[in-house]
Amino acid sequence: MAKKEIYDLIVIGSGPGGYVAAVRAAQLGLKTACIEKETRLGGVCLNVGCIPSKALLDSSEYYHLAKDHLAEHGIKTGKLSLDLSSMMARKEQVVEELTGNVRKLLEGNNIEIFKGTARLAGEDRVELRQDIGSAKKQTAQTLQAKSIVLATGSSPVQVPGLEFDGKRIVTSTEALEFKTVPKHLGIVGGGYIGLELGSVWLRLGAKVTVVEMLTQIATTLDGQVGRTLDRILRKQGIDIRLNTRVSGAKIQKNSVRVTLENKDKKEALSCDRLLVSVGRRPLTQHLGLEDAGVKTDAKTGHVLVDESYRTNIPTVYAIGDLIPGPMLAHKASAEGIAAVECIAGLPGEVNYDAIPAVVYTWPEVASVGLTEEQVKERNISYCVGTYPFSGAGRARCMGEKDGFVKLIAHSKTDRILGVHIIGPRAADMIAECVLAVEFGASSEDIARTVHGHPTFAEALQEAAMGVRKCSIYAS
Repeated sequence: MAKKEIYDLIVIGSGPGGYVAAVRAAQLGLKTACIEKETRLGGVCLNVGCIPSKALLDSSEYYHLAKDHLAEHGIKTGKLSLDLSSMMARKEQVVEELTGNVRKLLEGNNIEIFKGTARLAGEDRVELRQDIGSAKKQTAQTLQAKSIVLATGSSPVQVPGLEFDGKRIVTSTEALEFKTVPKHLGIVGGGYIGLELGSVWLRLGAKVTVVEMLTQIATTLDGQVGRTLDRILRKQGIDIRLNTRVSGAKIQKNSVRVTLENKDKKEALSCDRLLVSVGRRPLTQHLGLEDAGVKTDAKTGHVLVDESYRTNIPTVYAIGDLIPGPMLAHKASAEGIAAVECIAGLPGEVNYDAIPAVVYTWPEVASVGLTEEQVKERNISYCVGTYPFSGAGRARCMGEKDGFVKLIAHSKTDRILGVHIIGPRAADMIAECVLAVEFGASSEDIARTVHGHPTFAEALQEAAMGVRKCSIYAS
C-alpha cells in the first residue's frame, strides 16, 4: 500500500487570502495544496466581487463620459448607443484572464490544486468531496497536513422578508449579470457594494433608489466625507432615503413592491429589481468547524483566532472574511501572508491601523486610519488640514472639481492619524497616505515632500500644509 502523502499546509479557499497564503507558503518551502469548490479560482473577489464590479464601473463611466461630458472637451460622438452584452462580455473576459492567472501562479509555484468541497476531518485532516460524472456523484478522499488555513470568504446576508429569488430580489452576484438595464433598481443598504452597483446602473440609464435605515450612507466613512458623497450622489441622480427601513417586499409579475417605513410613515416603492446589500457574513457552513471543535463568535459567526491567526485548534488557522475586521480583499491577502509566516516560524503580522478602504463610486472615496469622529471618541487632541480639488490645476484640467483631501494629525506630535480623500483618483492617491501611516510620518513630512505639478496628489500636500496653517494657496 502506497504511503499517504502529507502536506505541510492545506489552504481551503482560493480567494485573495487563500491563493496568496498558498503562494507565500510555497515560497517558504512548504509543500502546499489549495482546495477550491468552484470551477474557477480567485474566490468571490475575482469572480463575482471586486474585479467584475470594477470592470463594469469603468465601462459605465466611459459610457457616462461619452454621453454627458466629452462634448465639454470638444469631442462630438454623434448618436450614442449601449451594447450591454458586449460590456458584459468584456467584464467576463477580464475575470477569465485574471482567474486564469491565479491558476498559473499556483501551478508555477508547484501548489497542488484540488476542486471540491472541503470539511475538517480532524486537527490535521481535510475531507475532500469531488463531483464525478454527469450524475453529480461524489467521491471522498482525506488529505492530511501539518497545518490548515481556512480562507473561505463570505456570503451576502439575507434579510427576513426579503428572500433572494435570483431574478427580482437579488444579491450583488446577480446585479453584475443583468441582461437588460433595469428601469428602476431598488437597493436595500447604503454601503460600499450598493453604492457602487447603484452607480453602474444609474450611468447606464436606470432609476436608482437607495434605502438606508441609518442616518448616513457608507457609515464607516469620516462623517464629513460621507455627507459630501451623499450630496454628490444625489446630484448625479440617485434617490437616497435615509432613516428608512424596508419591512417587506412582494414580487408581482415583473416588479417588486417594497414596503418602506420612516418613523411612523409607511409608503410603497415599486421597482423591477431589488438588490439587497446589507452586509456579508463569514462563509463557514459545511466546513465542519463544530465537529472539529473550532470556536466561533456566537453573534457574528466569525472564527476566533489569536495574534498568529491560529484558532483554538493549534494546527488550524483562519484569515480574511472568516475573522473579525473589514471584509476587504487586501486585508485577506495581508493576513494570508502573515498567517503562513507564523506557521513557518517567522514574525508575521498585519498593521490594522494602516489598511486602506476604497469606495469606487465617482468621485472615488479612499481612507486610511482614524476618522475625525473616532479621534474625538478617543479624546485625542488633533489638527485637521483640508484642501479642495477645485484648487488643484490637474483636477480643473480634467473637469473633476468635486471633493477634497482631509488630513488629521496629532496636535502635539504631528503624527498622521488619518487621511480621507473624496475625489478623482482617490483610490491611487491613498497609497502614499498608507505608507505615511505605516512609517509613523507627520503632516510636515508630507508637506515638505515635493509633489509633481500638476497632479491630484498636490491636494494632499496642500492639506498637509493646512494642518499647520501654512498653505500658500489657502484663503
